[in-house]
Amino acid sequence: MARQKGVIKLEGRVGDLSFYKSGGQFMAREKGGVDGERIKKDPAYARTRENGAEFGRAGKAGKELRNALNEVLVRAADKRVSNRLAATILKAIQADTTNRRGERTVVDGDLTVLKGFEFNNVASLESILKLSHTIVFDRAAGTSQVAIDAFNPNEEIPQVEGATHVRFILAMAAVDFGNQSYEVDVNESADVELAILDQAAINLDSAISADSPHPVFIVVGVEYFQEVNGHMYPIQTKTHNPMAIVEVDVV
Repeated sequence: MARQKGVIKLEGRVGDLSFYKSGGQFMAREKGGVDGERIKKDPAYARTRENGAEFGRAGKAGKELRNALNEVLVRAADKRVSNRLAATILKAIQADTTNRRGERTVVDGDLTVLKGFEFNNVASLESILKLSHTIVFDRAAGTSQVAIDAFNPNEEIPQVEGATHVRFILAMAAVDFGNQSYEVDVNESADVELAILDQAAINLDSAISADSPHPVFIVVGVEYFQEVNGHMYPIQTKTHNPMAIVEVDVV
């Protein structure tokens, strides 16, 4: 590959050359690699086809999960979250011990590898939410709860320039990967003032259909706000708005 120089920067394809932007730089490379038809039919590329099928399945499943959680992800997800999520789901698919290579699926894999997945790779949940808390999920009842013990916001929550308040977020989604459908419930806490010294315990509850037959993902996030004349404005920074999958429950 080569860097483009000059005033005019190109993107797209011209003949056997491809022009693209990567990492803020404009690059160029010559078309190469194995012919697509050969990859589709040649027995020598069977492993490539198998890997491609499972990677495509992972990307599709990642998109479904992101769609289910879109209401909260728009506040915190980083620009590469789709690629990172697909890579993690691919690991779940590869843990499938039932189906043959190339035919392994999300639901037969190990989705629990998604527990701890950070949607914002520059602000981990544990770096912000250091408070004592518990997370409970009841599949039979279809309920989940995050219970945060009483705390001192001024000392126990990282301060962000311009922020006056924080809000805690709980989202729960049951995803039917086979039929590309989902059920989700999102709830938020009241705004917590960062300057105060004593905040009472906070309980957040979410509910979906009882006894769901689908994998359930529980997500917790923290969002910073600035109060101006009685109105709350989100702090537009990805460095302090974490969101992560804190629990994955499969049938």
